[in-house]
Amino acid sequence: MDSQTSQSSQASQSPHTFQVDLRGLVDLLSHHLYSSPKVYLRELLQNAVDAITARRAEQPDAPARVRLYADGSSLRVEDSGVGLTESDVHSLLATIGRSSKRGDGLQEARSDFLGQFGIGLLACFVVAERIRVVSRSARTPDAPPVEWTARDDGSYTVRTLAPEARPEPGTTVYLVARAGAAEWLDERRVLALARDFGSLLPYDVRVGDEAVTDLPAPWDRPYPSPSTRRVALARHCHELFGFTPLDSIALDVPLAGIRGVAYVLPSAVSPAQRATHRVHIKGMLLTERAEQLLPDWAFFVRCVLDTDSLRPTASRESLYEDETLAAVREALGERIRSWLTGLAAGDPERLSAFLSVHHLGVKSLARHDAEMLRTMLPWLPFETTDGQLSLEEFAQRHPVVHFTRTVEEYRQVAPIASAQGIGVINGGYTYDSELVEALPSVRPGTVVAELDADTVTAHLDAVDPAEELAVAGFLGVARAKLDPLQCDIALRAFHPLSVAALHLDDRAARHEQARAEAEEQADDLWAGILGSLRGSAPRARLVLNHLNPLVRRISALKDPELIGTATESLYGQALLMAQRPLRPADSALLNRSFIGLLEWATHGEDDR
Repeated sequence: MDSQTSQSSQASQSPHTFQVDLRGLVDLLSHHLYSSPKVYLRELLQNAVDAITARRAEQPDAPARVRLYADGSSLRVEDSGVGLTESDVHSLLATIGRSSKRGDGLQEARSDFLGQFGIGLLACFVVAERIRVVSRSARTPDAPPVEWTARDDGSYTVRTLAPEARPEPGTTVYLVARAGAAEWLDERRVLALARDFGSLLPYDVRVGDEAVTDLPAPWDRPYPSPSTRRVALARHCHELFGFTPLDSIALDVPLAGIRGVAYVLPSAVSPAQRATHRVHIKGMLLTERAEQLLPDWAFFVRCVLDTDSLRPTASRESLYEDETLAAVREALGERIRSWLTGLAAGDPERLSAFLSVHHLGVKSLARHDAEMLRTMLPWLPFETTDGQLSLEEFAQRHPVVHFTRTVEEYRQVAPIASAQGIGVINGGYTYDSELVEALPSVRPGTVVAELDADTVTAHLDAVDPAEELAVAGFLGVARAKLDPLQCDIALRAFHPLSVAALHLDDRAARHEQARAEAEEQADDLWAGILGSLRGSAPRARLVLNHLNPLVRRISALKDPELIGTATESLYGQALLMAQRPLRPADSALLNRSFIGLLEWATHGEDDR
């Protein structure tokens, strides 16, 4: 009894082998691992190229040919590679996840191979219902050719053939299209895919009589002059990406085994838009949507390159994020940075054309790179009260470099500051305030100061106390009218005379205003919490220009109702001049004051 129990326990602990549903696995590959059925051809090319690489490692003078023949319902791929024996077929083709690039035999040369994940021919089941492989080994010349035939239901057969079935070493793969997938085996489609994936492969690859490879790569070809090279690369960019570049940048990093070119986009793009690039690994196209290849600031270029150092992911459609990729990203960023500094030193016209489109990308780089900021100081454009100027030009004109942090603040103060002789830079655009604040670090002695509402008000001339006392009644009514809007009234004399009123506030005042509005709309609990957050920041101010004729006439009014309507009108016009977003209360005020003025004007006409 004990013996039977022991035997039963041992049997229950015996290892079992996983069963793989091949159809389910093919569905997983086609819908999740691979982005498109077209990758089947990449896998076939990859296997053929790796087989030739393996044979040439042992026989350097071995032929290096890949031939593809398609007729719309089937595809034949022949290579002169290392070939397989019967044991290789059982071990490699019929075992999912095992790769000849791992383990014994080929491990020492693994870096020379494209595929390393053991998925291999499974991708072909995405378009084929049957795969037939006929192969003869170059390592074991006396071994007979072997045939391996597999179906998408997971079954396969293996048999040996007569020597004349495959006289020379190498492998031939036959595919028979599955229902609905015949288009992928059309000869024109196969040729287009083969050229897309394999144009940079180092071996002789053809579809029928049509050549696939096109070497050397456009960036490695000799050209009679730099201008000829520029024209040729521009043509290549247009064929590849569909645009004519502003310029091309050589991407040559020998230590990382990288050769390629970056094309500068001819139009501006958002920094948030992720740039995508074409990456070949050992001549085979890996992806045309690589996103992590360049630093984030280099969003103004599109790259195409070939490398033998970067690692692909399991799907071989993107790059594996590791230390090598990080180092390559830094090195490529340095190439683009060197191109910019070279333009600044020797070709200012091309640099100006580039910056007119892509100044945002260079500003992004200059934020963290003092040398780049120093180099680009004479070139980067900024919006200022003196027009579009570089920081260098502006700093030469003004002893103090004033700037605002938001576009709204700039629009508020720019007309008045300019009339008072105060130079101001609009720092509200992306990266601009950071660059202005960094100016002293690359231009010693430069004084930088943020310009706020208090500073502007301090530069405006005060009104004679006697004159201000004469309009005290008007100012009292006006202050009472704008008090619900969290806005004070000030009377000053300033230029230009055409500006009747100036609306000034700062971020602290706007935050306090938003808090007060939220408190009014909140329930008792939240109102109490928001009330406890009440700040002591100054409120917004409507600064009336005592030199403006309209303000003088309004300040002489005696009718409180008319004074209130006129004050609301001045407030609304000042908001519109500052191009500030209008709150619902502001919109209601504008509408109310406009209707009030119309009623006053028509009432006066009836009296007359």
